[in-house]
Amino acid sequence: MSSSAPAKAPAPDQPGAGPAYGALDRFFRISERGSTLSREVRGGLATFFAMAYIIVLNPIILGSAKDMYGHQLDNGQLVTATALTAALTTLLMGVIGNVPIALAAGLGVNSVVALQLAPRMSWPDAMGMVVLAGFVVMLLVATGLRERVMNAVPYGLRKAISIGIGLFIMLIGLVDAGFVSRIPDAAQTTVPLQLGGDGHLGGWPVLVFVLGVLLTLALIVRKVSGAILISIVAMTVVAVVIEAVAKVPSWGLTAPKWPGNPVASPDFGLVGQVSLFGGFEKVGVLTGVLFVFTVLLSCFFDAMGTIMGVSDEAKLTDAQGQMPGINKVLFVDGLAVAAGGASSSSATTAFVESTAGVGEGARTGLANVVTGGLFAVALFLTPVATMVPSQAATPALVAVGFLIMAGSVKEIDWADHTIAVPAFVTMLMMPFTYSITNGIGMGFITFVVLRLAAGRGREVPTAMYAVAAVFAFYYLMPALGLT
Repeated sequence: MSSSAPAKAPAPDQPGAGPAYGALDRFFRISERGSTLSREVRGGLATFFAMAYIIVLNPIILGSAKDMYGHQLDNGQLVTATALTAALTTLLMGVIGNVPIALAAGLGVNSVVALQLAPRMSWPDAMGMVVLAGFVVMLLVATGLRERVMNAVPYGLRKAISIGIGLFIMLIGLVDAGFVSRIPDAAQTTVPLQLGGDGHLGGWPVLVFVLGVLLTLALIVRKVSGAILISIVAMTVVAVVIEAVAKVPSWGLTAPKWPGNPVASPDFGLVGQVSLFGGFEKVGVLTGVLFVFTVLLSCFFDAMGTIMGVSDEAKLTDAQGQMPGINKVLFVDGLAVAAGGASSSSATTAFVESTAGVGEGARTGLANVVTGGLFAVALFLTPVATMVPSQAATPALVAVGFLIMAGSVKEIDWADHTIAVPAFVTMLMMPFTYSITNGIGMGFITFVVLRLAAGRGREVPTAMYAVAAVFAFYYLMPALGLT
């Protein structure tokens, strides 16, 4: 017996909502990964707002430095180069890698380029070395070496890397919001950080951050869909109102007020300004190789840690903690390093702020399409894209940092000290040295040493011995006079 009642239309974020969604679902495997269209869109938005600061910060870091000829890079051109490269590489990672891992100019690497490379050569020479480092990364992926290194990492250390990233992004959130700050060297104290700017919490921006953290956590506890994005938008509105009424002296990099002219024309003048081998003529072959090695090491392991941490949080790994199809992800990451150099925006790499999108439920590369699309829009609307103050976006990092740690701590075998101690070193050194690479390096060296000390050297994969040796050499370079 048939019913005359009309069939209920499927929800717009569920499979079967129409041909367009069906194609997206199949291509990005949205339903297969337990996600929905709305989650992917929310995740892409959250990731963009959590990392949009790079459009402002990267030009500040690169633009403040001079090359050996006294030349400085143009700020407007750097904004364009940063947004352009982030847009293209994030889109590529989404379409090719199908993971919610956004990319942009890497913090730390850009400082190496600005402070170590540029003063010894011209800007095109320095960016050429970044391109070469990207080519080496892609070569390592093509030979399978990079994947072998990642697969050689013991399960407990993989979890420690995730926890370390959770602690690291939580500290990034606290510092960027001004909730904690560095105590100046002039204070003559061994304590590196303090509460607020002077040992106390004060000012409207910090209040916005605190309210944002409480709102984000409250929404998460209530299991509200879109908790992170709702918090970012809500606190941005609050910040705009506060700025209009109180005229806050400083919000940091971005002030929450509607720009007089929201549209800015992109300037592509820096794109393609690269000299691949000019730097070697300036500093010599050995020093040039060491410069490329320094950039390579930072890009290689920063991205490795971020990819492992984000993919684990997004439940994209198997029972052994390995991610199927990882080679595509690693290849795009290497291509992104080279692309960053080619655009003069410095090495582009996976961004740990992608966890904000994962916290919103993003599980596929569709979230990256949203994030990359917003970076493309930012080419023309940079003033609008950068009006979200860090105090409104960084609560997401604090909340997601906790969520990452809470799900990984119990997975480490704390009874086996040859794993527990390296894991402890890894997770603490990331925030304490403000570097994912340092946390991985010190953890790997500790793991190899302790396994040898315990008479279990045969259990250590050959790749781990090789990587530990590379890190040991890297840390000894200053003592050997090679920097």
